[in-house]
This record gives sequence, structure tokens and C-alpha cells, in this order.
Amino acid sequence: MTRLAACGLCALGLALPAAAQDTFTSGVTISDSDSAEADLFVTDVSVLDGETCIGNGCVSDETFGSDVTLKLRDATPSLTFIDSSSPPFPDRDWKLVVNDPDSGGLERFSIKDGETGNIPFTVTGGAQESALVLSGSNVGLGTSLPQKALHMVATNSPTIRLELDASALTPRIFDLYLAPGGFVVHDELAGTFPFRVNAEAPTYALSVFGDGEIGIGPSAAAAPLHVQRDDGTARVLVENTGGDPGVAREMFNMTNNGGSYFTLDNTDSGTTWFFNHENAAPNRFIIADAVADGPEMSLSADGVLTVPGGFVVGSTTLNVPDYVFAPEYDLTPLSEVSAFIAENRHLPDVPSAAQIARDGLDMTDMQMRHLKKIEELTLYTLAQEARLEAQAREIADLRKLVETLLE
Repeated sequence: MTRLAACGLCALGLALPAAAQDTFTSGVTISDSDSAEADLFVTDVSVLDGETCIGNGCVSDETFGSDVTLKLRDATPSLTFIDSSSPPFPDRDWKLVVNDPDSGGLERFSIKDGETGNIPFTVTGGAQESALVLSGSNVGLGTSLPQKALHMVATNSPTIRLELDASALTPRIFDLYLAPGGFVVHDELAGTFPFRVNAEAPTYALSVFGDGEIGIGPSAAAAPLHVQRDDGTARVLVENTGGDPGVAREMFNMTNNGGSYFTLDNTDSGTTWFFNHENAAPNRFIIADAVADGPEMSLSADGVLTVPGGFVVGSTTLNVPDYVFAPEYDLTPLSEVSAFIAENRHLPDVPSAAQIARDGLDMTDMQMRHLKKIEELTLYTLAQEARLEAQAREIADLRKLVETLLE
């Protein structure tokens, strides 16, 4: 064995005798003194052909397995990288730490910043297989074959937690995780689930485009909020399911610093209707079609309703009073009608002014009541006409009788 090899073995903790001080021209110094000087100092290239143990815990009969080449055995084993560069070159020191006693007894392997003392990277004891894998430019968490830049795999709801700790003004904890039903955002402190994407959601189910517009269904939004379906199910539902019952609530609001309108567009028939809050005095509510012939209906703030065209009411429940002309209809004698008017100051079966003031006016019902009175009036008129014709015949007969008597 050469003296250089013997020196290397002594430095590695093997029990070999050494001279008090041997100096070699190759720059190797061996010392067995208890001074602060190193027992082994090498100023040239060193090569150790064999397994090595370094540290106060190494023993002379140290054993090595087939997968071990270098051991660090100590009560607090660590490896320090000291950069002797000078500024402006990087010169920060780093340390590999195992079971750092400052961690409170935590079993871990860590990288420690030699300047700040911070530990930016740690692997704790018992970490699962493939807990962190770097493959090419991909990072795997729980998988040894990451397929994306960050690929997380777990058997039960893989989760990413975002937390503002107790030192923050308002602590917050949000979990982003994959559940059997889909992707979920969970507010841990509030116990709510403010956002969810169910599994098998369709393409473009929800999109926020570069200009800030939101699409629910379309591949490109044509409005700040664009809802589109191609199966006949497109609709918007606003539903309140809580709060005090029986309370009126605003459920839809359109606010503008001028006029406003919404459009009903039938792409099949090519017809369009506009429901418009007029932009100029008297600021009427207007319903109009796409033909530039003026509004089809307008309502002023004073309650004046204007319909340039006709007004048609139709319903299978309308009780049209054609029954007045039935032979069995009991037409009220005019004497009774006269007595009713004298007592009540309005027609029978017609609401009084006080009733209308209290209950409002049902235009359809009033139209039917008016029609009934017109038909009854027609019957009264026909009856009167029959009596007049009978009287005329009687007068003619009396004239003939008088003329005969005078001859």
C-alpha cells in the first residue's frame, strides 16, 4: 500500500497508524495533532477507489451495501457548499441538511440557504413513492411519468391549497381539487363551494375572452355576456329560493344613463320586436317592430295607453252574451230596470263608479257587459218596434172604420 493511499484511509476514519507528520512533495500533509489544523490536507487532485464514510459516527468496520458508495454518519449529518467567489459573482453558500435539530425533531432532508438560514426545499420522512418527479420539463406529483408541465395524481381528490396564513390581515384558505363529480373550488374557512365544473361539461361551457366578455356556450362572445346553445335549451333563469316569504324583490334590472331597450328576434320568421324605454320626453314605454312606421303601443308615465291599431281580446273563457237572443232568455222588464236605476244610480249587472274606484276596471269583462246591454237594448227596441207596428195597424183599421161610418 502506498503512503498516499494510507493517508487517505486515515482521513476516512480507518484505524491505520500514521507518522507524527509526513509531508509529500505532491502536497499531502498528515497530522495526528489535536490542534485546529486539519489531520489531512491535500492541495492536489484526490481519487478514492472504494466506498467512503465521513463523520464522527463512522466506525472501523463500517459496512457498505451494493448501492452505497459514500456515507455521511453523524448525529447531525450535513453537507455545506461554500462559494469562495467575490462579488459581483454569485457567492451564496448552501447546505444539505438531514433531520435538522432546529426543526423540532422533524425527520426530513432539506436544502438550507447558508446566508438567510431559510429552508426553501424539504422532503419529510415517509414521503410517498414519486411524491416529486422531474422528467424533462415536466413536474410530477404522485406520478413517475408526468405528462404535462405539472401533473398531479392521487387516488382520492388531488388537491392544491392556496392559503393566507394567520399573519395576513384576513386569513383565507382555498382548495382546488378534483372530485369524482368534477373540478371544485372550496372555501375552506367558509365551508362553501363557490365554483364547480362538472365532469363531461361541454366545450366552451364557460369562457372569459381577451376583451373581458364572457361566453356560456359560444366559441366567441358577441356581448359582455353571451349565452348560446344549439339544442334548443338556451335560456336564463333567475330564481330566489330563500329569504322571508311573501316579500316582493327586484329580480331583473336594466339601468342606463339614457334610453334602454331589449329585443326579441325571430331568426326563423325574420321578425323583430323592441321593448323600448324612450330616450326623449315624454320617456314612454314603447313596443315596436322593426318596420319604421311608429310604435305599435306606447304607455306614458301618466298612464295613457296608446294603441294605433286595433285592440283584440280573445279567450275560450269569454262569456260572449249571445245567450241574450235565446228564446228562453228572461229579459228584465223595463219597469224593473227603471226601479233599479232609481235606487242604485247605475245599470243592473254593470259595476258602479265606487266599485271601479275600489277594484279597478276589467276591460274585457266590461266589454262583455256592454255587449250584453247593447243586445238587451236591441231586444227592447225590437219589442218596441213590434208594439208600434201593432199600434199602426190598429190605427189604420180604426181609420177605415171611421171612413165607413161617415159614408
